[in-house]
Amino acid sequence: MARSVAINPPKMCQPMGAILAYMGVHGCVPLVHGSQGCSTYPRYNIARHFRESAEVAVSSLAEDAAVYGGAKNLTEAIKNVKSRINPAIIGICTTCMSETIGDDVRLISKNALAPGDAVKIIPASTPSYVGTHLTGYDNAMKALVETLAVKDKPNYKINIITGIINPGDIREIKKILRIMNVKSIFLSDISETLDSPILPGVHKPLLPDGGTEASEIADSANSLGTISICRTASSAATYLRNKFNVPTVLDPAPIGVANTDRFVQNISSLSGAVIPDEIKKERGRLIDSMVDVHHYMFGRKVAIFGDPDLVSAIVRFCAEAGMDPTVAMTATKHKDFAPDIKEVNAEYKTDTQILEGTDLYEFHEAVKTYGAELILGNSKGKDLADDEGVPLVRFGFPVYDRVGVYRYPILGYNGSIYLLDQMTNAILGHKYDPNKLHQ
Repeated sequence: MARSVAINPPKMCQPMGAILAYMGVHGCVPLVHGSQGCSTYPRYNIARHFRESAEVAVSSLAEDAAVYGGAKNLTEAIKNVKSRINPAIIGICTTCMSETIGDDVRLISKNALAPGDAVKIIPASTPSYVGTHLTGYDNAMKALVETLAVKDKPNYKINIITGIINPGDIREIKKILRIMNVKSIFLSDISETLDSPILPGVHKPLLPDGGTEASEIADSANSLGTISICRTASSAATYLRNKFNVPTVLDPAPIGVANTDRFVQNISSLSGAVIPDEIKKERGRLIDSMVDVHHYMFGRKVAIFGDPDLVSAIVRFCAEAGMDPTVAMTATKHKDFAPDIKEVNAEYKTDTQILEGTDLYEFHEAVKTYGAELILGNSKGKDLADDEGVPLVRFGFPVYDRVGVYRYPILGYNGSIYLLDQMTNAILGHKYDPNKLHQ
């Protein structure tokens, strides 16, 4: 039956994604050009997921801005951020209100700076009435590259556009590159800014250490190539290719054997680096772990929801491990999502049901119809997992009813081992009956 209302959609607004992109840039303060709630909601979700405070400024638009415009508020917000924090970059995210009233954010920002001000202002169009958090991340990342990237001499590095993945995943990708002795530029990098240490004798700075330097973003125009971990965050890669002839690789997220193989081979092809034995051993340990749990997981019905890049990659990994992915759902439509899963269905003779641009109500109905002994997704899936009496393995963003999920990778060979262990232990720990394990 057709519905005219969304029920528990597992997606967030554009400013949420844009803020995450800006927070991966060193010395950058995100500034939301909208009402107080437009910054409170993202800060709340960031604090719950990463257990870190989030410095997000806001222009605090109210009813009068709908009549007179928000130029005054935005100008004052920029001046306040500069005087109190003096960041290297202010990343502006627009909202429904500021877009609807038609504020010229670029012109307002330019006029707000005094002559000689060193701070760079990067505005991105991120209204919440279109797109999702993935669109916002992509728009902000493209704005950063468009504003800062400059052609110079070759740097022999590889650009890695992360998309919305966790700090643990970024550290795992960095480790792979380090083992392969390949230099890189991460666009952007929240591995330190949203997972910062507490060090003895060191006062917490106004802005966290880490993040991608503005000079590195500028240098991204001179790299050997760009790899987008998430294809939903590919606009910056496309811009670098079209403007500066930087080759672009847009392949599935490196989860599982085949997708991680492709990722490692792409790094090797772009850089000319030989794949070392240490990487091959990591791959071997992943395959060994799949053999270790095969008698527990073979034929297990798994339902997965979340962001399209991660969901489609996990569907393939589940099929590789002998499981039966019954339902794959994403609230954000993407052109590669359905083809990826149809390819898995053809290759592994599975019959994964594909749900796009919908909500957890429809996902729950599909789970009731096609079955699931395990659900994978973020914390929004807890209630339906409880209703069905099956375990929920949490991944992605946001996860707010467990701690530390953001620290552990699910990408790469090692991350895939961790994800498989989590899935297996969830099955073993949920009403475990050895007499029924193979039924």
